[in-house]
Amino acid sequence: MLSLTSPVRTPFHPWPVGLKLALLALITFAIFLSDSLAVHAGALVGVALAYALCGRVFTRDALRLMRPIWIFVALILAWHLLTSEPELGLRIALRMVVLVALANLVTMTSRLSDMIALVTRLLAPLRRIGVNPAMIGLAAALFIRFVPVLTEKGAHLAEAWRARSPRRPGWRLAVPVTLLALDDAEQVAEALKARGGVPNE
Repeated sequence: MLSLTSPVRTPFHPWPVGLKLALLALITFAIFLSDSLAVHAGALVGVALAYALCGRVFTRDALRLMRPIWIFVALILAWHLLTSEPELGLRIALRMVVLVALANLVTMTSRLSDMIALVTRLLAPLRRIGVNPAMIGLAAALFIRFVPVLTEKGAHLAEAWRARSPRRPGWRLAVPVTLLALDDAEQVAEALKARGGVPNE
């Protein structure tokens, strides 16, 4: 639970996590500046090539983690088709797929400890006003890790509901997803206690 780093070694694993996050930020900024479908399609091809370099097993695991976003992609495309704005819908869908895929790539090829160390270094000046950078780094890294995990578990709950009922789950999944999140948080807390907790420096 403490890490979603892929055990499959890729060319991107040795890259510094700071470089990967900086590139992710730059690509995000660039893709939102452009309204060209050609640019968005080119970005998608670039991401696909990056995953191809990582191998079939890695790509399969990455696509499994991204599975919940396809529902939102389909909804976006359908809505913009109904509102006679298919180009806008396609552009938004491409942005979503490209950026989520890139974020997933960074997450799967970066160690949790490296993310914590980076955030801790960046926030080091805040020690002067009593802020614990290590605590913030841990919180940020765990947030990054928890989002895909909870999304996947929510998707599994929705599938289980649909297998047992013709009705849509909707709000009925709120309580079980919340309980899963609390259970995961408790397990992580116990794991951190077993490892000595969060350092002060």
